[in-house]
Amino acid sequence: MNTIAEHIADFLKEYPPFDNLTFQELSEIASNIHVLNLEKNAILFQINDVLHDSFYVVASGTINLSTIADAEETILNKCHEGDVFGLRPFFAKNNYMMTAKAREESIIYAIPIAVFRPFVANNSNVLNFLLESFAVNSRHTKDTVSGSKQISDTGFYVDQQTEMQYIQSLSYNNSPLTADQNSIVKDVAQLMTNAMVDNVVVTEKKHPIGIVTEADLSSKIATGRYPITETIDKIMSSPVVTVIENVSLAEAQLLMLKHNVSHLCVTKDGTSKSVVKGIISEHDLIVAQASNPGVLIKEIKRAQLAKDLKQIRDRLSDLIQNSIQKNVPLSHITNIAGEINLAIIRRAVELSILDLGSPPARFAWLSTGSQGRKEQLLLTDQDSILIFEDVAPEKYRDVKDYFLRLAKRTSSILEKVGYSYCPNGHMGSNMLWCKSLTDWTKQYNSWMNTPGENSNDLSSIFFDYEIVFGEPKIEEALENVIFKNATNNTLFFDFLGNDALRKNSPLSFFKKLILEEEGPHKGKFDIKTRALMPLIDSARLLILSSNIKGIKNTYLRFKQLAITDSKNAEIYLSCAEAFLTLSKFRTIEGLKNDDSGEYVNIKEFSKIDREKLKNALQPMKDLEELIKSKFQLTQFS
Repeated sequence: MNTIAEHIADFLKEYPPFDNLTFQELSEIASNIHVLNLEKNAILFQINDVLHDSFYVVASGTINLSTIADAEETILNKCHEGDVFGLRPFFAKNNYMMTAKAREESIIYAIPIAVFRPFVANNSNVLNFLLESFAVNSRHTKDTVSGSKQISDTGFYVDQQTEMQYIQSLSYNNSPLTADQNSIVKDVAQLMTNAMVDNVVVTEKKHPIGIVTEADLSSKIATGRYPITETIDKIMSSPVVTVIENVSLAEAQLLMLKHNVSHLCVTKDGTSKSVVKGIISEHDLIVAQASNPGVLIKEIKRAQLAKDLKQIRDRLSDLIQNSIQKNVPLSHITNIAGEINLAIIRRAVELSILDLGSPPARFAWLSTGSQGRKEQLLLTDQDSILIFEDVAPEKYRDVKDYFLRLAKRTSSILEKVGYSYCPNGHMGSNMLWCKSLTDWTKQYNSWMNTPGENSNDLSSIFFDYEIVFGEPKIEEALENVIFKNATNNTLFFDFLGNDALRKNSPLSFFKKLILEEEGPHKGKFDIKTRALMPLIDSARLLILSSNIKGIKNTYLRFKQLAITDSKNAEIYLSCAEAFLTLSKFRTIEGLKNDDSGEYVNIKEFSKIDREKLKNALQPMKDLEELIKSKFQLTQFS
């Protein structure tokens, strides 16, 4: 073996995924590698270039991966020594979606995909590494430092690694063309042409035994290897790779790569011993990638009108529905939906600024309530506050006037997207909730230090907030005011505690669900007021009193409390799970009836779901006792 290849193999074995291969395997790969010397600023490939037949490893130097949006180049990732990039040809057939450019003089190893593919098929560690790198393109060097914002090879932010891919639903052909093994090739080719498809599944007793694609016709018939009068079993590829009906994008990609095939056959139980239900092609994977969450966020950034944002929000609803049907963990779905909701609100603020001109002062737009907690899976109402920096007294009126106009415009865009106006007027477009930092500081001081006197306009949603747009230091200043006032503030916690416990118990003394007795929702269960709100309120109360900053989401609040207050961990963890179960029931109800899902119809529940619901309500009693003893609440005001 020549010394250059040996040197390359020595280098590769230090880095994943090559550290999973034997030296023998590495030597074989190394002897097929092309070494590229790139000058500073040389471009290896750029957006929309046709895919290369190799992927790349940085031997020395640095390669910048960048994308261009709105005529602006954004560097998504820097690849250093040992980093793998340019994996797109492994997973997709469309052109490159980013540009690779040498930041300095660099040496790159080009590894031909045809040479590398067999090692991938035999080694699941290598396969998983490549799939993850493609989805995330994270740094995988010897001294990997994780925790940075991660970016995928398709050019969008992904915090939860390949989680996006696992949520991704796949649409595919549910009525595939089938033929039996004795059909004549000419007739089958005619069928394919008439149906405008590029494949036919060969079946025996409705079970798949092979597949014929356009590629088979061109490589085996057009070349004259077989006559057109031959039976189809002679040219079919067999056996077929089969999958179950609700396979995810990531799993489908893995299987195609692993078996080096361009089609997967969907069967009733996922094996070749059951009925054919559909066919997934590489094209279906490319289409699925276009509706993934990262792509939605990119489209939001480009949207110019409320109706563009509405269309994206409708697609988010489909994504949520598909994810729930696939039993994707609700905490994952909430994470992704939360990011997309915030991106929509951010874009609404940006569009308003484009209309009104630059703001006269720095400000922060905060989403409050369920949007601030990133728990809004359904199209419920909008809640927000606007805080602007302190300005000279003579400027105050004009500045406030600008921000009120900005808030009204933003709220109006959001209303067109489908987030209805808050019935209680808790929005930045309301004079009361659009003011300077000093005025907000006074407001919170008054609410927290004399809560009884201000109980009419004190809404707990003002303690759940997330900055959507503007100056992070303003949000920080508000947080400091809240936590300073919270220290040893028994009066405030007494008020919040009683408020949390005032919501009526969801279960009667005899463990029966308490249903609505009158009105339009008679006979239904108010899952929001009786079940979710007590959990949301209690988590907020406990997190504020434990002086834990920065955690706004109810599920994560309970998880954090279980760590901080370990002797009550069991109660908190049960509450975290209960919150997810109840939220899921509410979301399913809301998607079904196209409403807020507040009232669920227990009569339509299966026996198992009824039990699940009752079990989710059990930890509330313990939580109530815990709060009573922690805050010594005896009277219920």
